[in-house]
Amino acid sequence: MSTPLILKFDDITAEMLPLVGGKAANLGVLTTAGLPVPPGLCVTTEAYRRVTERAGLEEVLTTLAATPARDVAALNALAGRARDLVLSAPVPDDIADAVRRCAHGPVAVRSSATAEDLPHASFAGQQDTYLNVIGADAVLDAVRRCWASLWTDRAVAYRAANGIDHHTVRLAVAIQEMVQSEVAGVMFTANPVTGRRREAVIDASPGLGEAVVSGAVNPDHFVVDVATGRITERRLGDKRLAVRSLAGGGVEHVEAPMEEPCVTDAQVGALAELGRQVEDHYGSPQDTEWAIDAEGTLWLTQSRPITTLFPIPRHAGPAVGAGSAVAGKATRGVAGTLSSPHGTAGSAASENVRIYFSFSVAQGLYAPITPMGMSAFRLLSSSAAEMLGAPVPDRRAGAPLFAEAGGRLFVDATGLVRGRVGRALFPRVLDVMEARSAKVLRGLFTDPRFSVTRRSVHPTLRRVARLSVRFRIPPRALHALLKPESAHRHVDLLGSALRERLASPADATPLERLDRVERILGTQVIPVLPEIFPGAAAGFAMLGLAYRLLGDRARPGELQTVLRGLPHNVTTEMDLALWHLAERIRADEAATSLLLSAPPAELVKRFHDGSLPGVVDRGLREFLSVYGGRAVAEIDFGVPRWSEDPTHIIGVLANYLRLEDPAMSPAALFTRGAAEAALMIKTLSSRAGGLRGRVIRFALGRTRALAGLRELPKYYLVTALAALRAELVIIGAELTARGPLSSPDDVFFLTFSEVRTALGPSADPVALRALVSGRREDAARELRRRHVPRVILSDGTEPEAVATEAPVDGALTGTPASAGSVTGVARVVLDPIGAHLEPGEILVCPSTDPGWTPLFLTAGGLVMEMGGANSHGAVVAREYGIPAVVGVAHAIDRIVTGQVITVDGTSGAVITS
Repeated sequence: MSTPLILKFDDITAEMLPLVGGKAANLGVLTTAGLPVPPGLCVTTEAYRRVTERAGLEEVLTTLAATPARDVAALNALAGRARDLVLSAPVPDDIADAVRRCAHGPVAVRSSATAEDLPHASFAGQQDTYLNVIGADAVLDAVRRCWASLWTDRAVAYRAANGIDHHTVRLAVAIQEMVQSEVAGVMFTANPVTGRRREAVIDASPGLGEAVVSGAVNPDHFVVDVATGRITERRLGDKRLAVRSLAGGGVEHVEAPMEEPCVTDAQVGALAELGRQVEDHYGSPQDTEWAIDAEGTLWLTQSRPITTLFPIPRHAGPAVGAGSAVAGKATRGVAGTLSSPHGTAGSAASENVRIYFSFSVAQGLYAPITPMGMSAFRLLSSSAAEMLGAPVPDRRAGAPLFAEAGGRLFVDATGLVRGRVGRALFPRVLDVMEARSAKVLRGLFTDPRFSVTRRSVHPTLRRVARLSVRFRIPPRALHALLKPESAHRHVDLLGSALRERLASPADATPLERLDRVERILGTQVIPVLPEIFPGAAAGFAMLGLAYRLLGDRARPGELQTVLRGLPHNVTTEMDLALWHLAERIRADEAATSLLLSAPPAELVKRFHDGSLPGVVDRGLREFLSVYGGRAVAEIDFGVPRWSEDPTHIIGVLANYLRLEDPAMSPAALFTRGAAEAALMIKTLSSRAGGLRGRVIRFALGRTRALAGLRELPKYYLVTALAALRAELVIIGAELTARGPLSSPDDVFFLTFSEVRTALGPSADPVALRALVSGRREDAARELRRRHVPRVILSDGTEPEAVATEAPVDGALTGTPASAGSVTGVARVVLDPIGAHLEPGEILVCPSTDPGWTPLFLTAGGLVMEMGGANSHGAVVAREYGIPAVVGVAHAIDRIVTGQVITVDGTSGAVITS
């Protein structure tokens, strides 16, 4: 059966996207659903294929595939060549005749690409549309120009930015009866700014909708509560321009200012109701275009997903990770959603709105967590819940507070905010962990939906008492204060015992290894953390005591100085070990030259085959034997460790080798910081004098002796994850040999339950490979997401987007994290791997984890979008004595590389030139 050249909207289904493109597929779906779509038909991608197959595009496509997305000039030149080739290609007679037969009265001729109106990329406005086209030849010409518009500069750049292969895209053309509208516009069925679902946002203007879509007019703006039909916001535009059809074809732009609303309240209500129907049909919020004709008939001319909304977090479900909805895409239609939380939020009624706090953001992790990484967190959360006296029926499902969205980990904080104790303590914890999240949460305290309902402190006190008794926290904290060296021996023994439990016997079967991994994650890792807690807590308690005793005797930033050059911090020790390795390499001229000149990929290859210079090879292996279980984004089980891929570490070594000023060396900075801390303790205690001064000296001495232990809980967790990851790699290799997986690391795109199934006799290799492939694609798309909310409500609202503070006196503001002021050149870094930071440059980044901190050694200052005064980046910045401000909203967007900025780590201001 031959592939059709023409299909009516009535005959188009969602599964026909490769044949009709995204726009026509959606118009077909809407038509068959009985929604008011102007009738029309589609010139399929078969026509485009036949016209362009001999046009000579292949060479252009090959060159495009090799052109980086950032090389805009090259992309534009190639796009121009492709357009010329398509426009000059001859159209076979049968195709030309078929298109001419579509010309019945005025029509809109609209591009419909196969990569368009998709759940993850809308391609809105990337290809061309021609309105009020009259006559057979005019329609054929418009179709040709639509074909060529697949290669507009903007469309090519958009595909490159979204990682879409130019070879795979084709273009169909929708030819639709023209609606001669009196008023038209755009409607979002969810608020695209705040994220709030079931809140329609409508822009309307007289004439054709092109005026609104193109941004050529200030339209009337309405916000509607869909549940009640109430207009909650009304803002009238000047509507100075209207686009109207010409009698002979084409359109004209007419100056026609209009002061009164161009739609009635009844029409606004009808639009909101139509939006509800469309959203319900697709199961996800939609970006629609509409028109009202002279008779008052409301028409729906387009619908596509709103691709910018962050998914609503959901609790335990059958699928996890970035690719949580590989199955079932087709059943939801082209404009369906990759993840059900994107949807209509019908379960999130206004009287039961939940608050979700992003644990991923708090940990400095923007990237999506792999499905296996999320499975590990589920088990860990179940273990934590059990430790707190709330056993979980299904460990693999995770604790009730565990939620996820877009491959990111969230915690349901509703109960904490509505409880007297949680409201008092949780934001204070975040103040030193992720300060902006604390600020957002406090902003919700006045919302009557989140009023305090649990006022008694007794349940919390009983739980704390049980934990304190079980883990002997008070006596251990007291013992740590009296004998800090004993606390250090205790945590060292804990680490050794944990490491001994991690590895399976060499002859263990894959199933035995899987059982062991689940058992350790589910029962043995979390209980280690409160064993470490008393020592670190005692250290910070002493810092708090000194703060209270000093009162206004301590100036801003002085107590932070006490934390410089802090001993017993495993992250600092790691950075110094890497620096000492760089010093050894520097003594070998040939080795230094190699690290500074060879590409990282070549160096990694030489490391794996053992052909690096001896000093580099031995030093790296020694370093990785201790710290090889770490990585950037290390809390994700699925991320390769440095021992597997040392690219980042080799790059940091090269950066260290570029540092030539001895006074700026990490060892010198650390020593100087420790001396400054000792001097500050002496100064502060002397300033207080007497008994108070002696108590302050003791307290701050114990702070320095014990506070460095705060890094150990995460370090031990990461150590466990690295060892258990190695077990899963062995399982992945076995599954690869058997056939269900294509490579060993595919195992991290499955859940524990799915791996167990894959190891069984009923495993379906084809289905498993398809599942992994789909999840990898979804993860790659999520990796390109630039915005992850700190806090999101179950109705989709992002509280931070509802009320954004303006900078004070023109400065960007955040949380002061490390005292001091520095002016220097900014270097915006989104990914530390391969990043180069010149000595003295100010590092500007979204967030950090320990994998970033080696970069601090050459940084003159630090600005982070995320974090609080006690986050990883802040702690290390203080220890190295570099000024730092964290929690600076939109820092990476408002600061550009090369810009001179001033970072005031005492006041929390970042001043841009």
